[in-house]
Amino acid sequence: MEFTFDDIPVSGHDGESLVVALMRAGHLHLRDAPADGGARGAFCCMGLCQECVVRINGTMVESCRYTVEQGMAVTSLRQKP
Repeated sequence: MEFTFDDIPVSGHDGESLVVALMRAGHLHLRDAPADGGARGAFCCMGLCQECVVRINGTMVESCRYTVEQGMAVTSLRQKP
């Protein structure tokens, strides 16, 4: 299944969690910490820590609790330079 992450094409498997597909593609920095701007990504992988929050089609979700879908547009919460 093909989708985009920050406009970069990524592929995932049917039924795979989004965070796993992103990690396999080498996308580990999913958002910036609000206090110090440090890189954040997967931590607990079960929806408790919210370190892996991203936007999917404009809605903020925990990427570990979301399944890959064909054509979805995923955006990091990284601060843009």
